[in-house]
Amino acid sequence: MKDIRNIIIFDTTLRDGEQSPGASMNLGEKLEVAQALVELGVDVIEAGFPIVSPGDYDAVKQIAQIVRGATVCGLARCVGADIDCAWDALKVAESPRIHIFLATSAIHREHKLRMSQDEIIARAVEGVRRGKQYCSNIEFSPEDASRTEIDFLCKVVEAVIDAGATTVNIPDTVGYSTPVEMGKRIATLMERVPNIDKAVLSVHCHNDLGMAVANALSSVVAGAGQIECTINGLGERAGNSSLEEVVMAMRTRRDIFRADTRIVSQKLVPTSRLVSRITGLKVPRNKAIVGQNAFAHESGIHQDGVLKERTTYEIMSPESVGFTKSDLVLGKHSGRAALANRVRQLGYDLTPEQIVVVFKEFKKLADRKKDIYDADILAIVEQQFHEKKPDPESAVWQYVSYALHCGKKDKTVVKLTMARNNEEKTVELCEDDGPVSAVFNAFQQAVQLPVTLKEFKVEAVSKGSDAQGEVIVLLDYLENNGSKTTLRGHGVSTDIIEATILALLNAINRI
Repeated sequence: MKDIRNIIIFDTTLRDGEQSPGASMNLGEKLEVAQALVELGVDVIEAGFPIVSPGDYDAVKQIAQIVRGATVCGLARCVGADIDCAWDALKVAESPRIHIFLATSAIHREHKLRMSQDEIIARAVEGVRRGKQYCSNIEFSPEDASRTEIDFLCKVVEAVIDAGATTVNIPDTVGYSTPVEMGKRIATLMERVPNIDKAVLSVHCHNDLGMAVANALSSVVAGAGQIECTINGLGERAGNSSLEEVVMAMRTRRDIFRADTRIVSQKLVPTSRLVSRITGLKVPRNKAIVGQNAFAHESGIHQDGVLKERTTYEIMSPESVGFTKSDLVLGKHSGRAALANRVRQLGYDLTPEQIVVVFKEFKKLADRKKDIYDADILAIVEQQFHEKKPDPESAVWQYVSYALHCGKKDKTVVKLTMARNNEEKTVELCEDDGPVSAVFNAFQQAVQLPVTLKEFKVEAVSKGSDAQGEVIVLLDYLENNGSKTTLRGHGVSTDIIEATILALLNAINRI
């Protein structure tokens, strides 16, 4: 197909996505996601907002050091100190970009900035010029652009391009726009800004009205060359444009959009699952592209059609986004070669030594449950190689064993044994509440840390009554200075209580 434009994919999972409540990541998790984004084929990775905190600065700097094959971007307000800090973190990058933003809408000018239109333009130009002294690749965002007067927006865009901006991003900051409006706004900028050919026009759409993906795609039709998006649509409030949805929409309907990306679509599902596990924010079953039901057919009519000809009810193949055709083959009699093949199909490139470790855990699991599903294998791989394991020599807590008795009319009795520094500690207690409460209280007595259980989620990893259970917990940890830190923990086991203990352990060993 001729005249297919390449659209730049700017991923802001590590910046805007991390701003989703409960989705904050530690440094190791950010590095893991960054590497996955490189393998996915993302063009630009917005690694964070360096001046916001020492942790954000360190994350941007370390991601800048390790990423090869993608541009690493840092966010900065249109303030000298922000821009200087961003460059200090980014300067080690193979391909750095400074992303500068300043609000332009009337409501922001009047109530937040208390600046005139002329002052806004002068500040924007000054910021871009300052960034340009450090870096040739400068992006500027007029915040709340979708509610900015179009005449003024055209002036701002022209001025920042003259000052040296190489990308100008048009944010629908509060998700207020509609596809028709967004497309018209981009088309107007393409027509009325005389130097628009000297920069890439980008969009950053929020999903407050459920139109982020539609707004982004409408902008592409109108001439935008970059889409800012996140894995699983994470982000402030209702989130951002979903990377997997905009990518597959353009790829599936190239006849309409006349555009594509360099994203390796077969890695969409593995990357989605990685981000879901790290953030603790589950992907809805009916989520487009990467949801568990995205290629499931319950209706007899649909099943009949798919069996006769897949395209009757599937507009893309499951394999094209990272699912496998079958979901149930392996059992306790399966060999290492079959397991290694399935792991590769699921999107993981493990070494022979890592396969040995996975195979050992696979055999243990196969002795506990009859059928092994893809989700079970994913859980094993992620626990072994995608979760930071505590050093056995370090002073962290380790789980040893538990025993539990409870019933409808009986009190709950729990006996929990933990170990630290090779010394075991056993807590026994009896209480009126259920098993989860009893286990948490026993756990808290064992570790003697000021934590409270903020959130508890449990669901089956795969199918069947013998499915592994996945538990995700959020704990509030009261630090010595009186501030609270939220800790996230993740545990998987065929035994829900054991999964709960493992999740609690995973959380407190982050302290």
